[in-house]
Amino acid sequence: MDRYKLQSYINIAKKAGYVIIGGDKLYNYKKKLYLIIYDEDAGKNTLKIIERLKTKDVPIVSIENLSTLMNMTNCKLIAIKNKNLSDIIYNIIKE
Repeated sequence: MDRYKLQSYINIAKKAGYVIIGGDKLYNYKKKLYLIIYDEDAGKNTLKIIERLKTKDVPIVSIENLSTLMNMTNCKLIAIKNKNLSDIIYNIIKE
């Protein structure tokens, strides 16, 4: 996995407004999501939210140090709501 390339595409999605950051916002989100990414070190509450989101038929992947990719201090869960960007990001993670 090329972390620099992954960070670039996540930042593109973030600037375009296609990233939802945090479990609180995702917990009640009703629209279509295309990719969910969570940190391997996520806590119990974040893992409960992920379990709830598994029913939506959305690919869920875990990566290491999500906070550094997002340039934030405490980011454990994000979701992408654009199909094309989510496909690119998913393929980069699975390399």
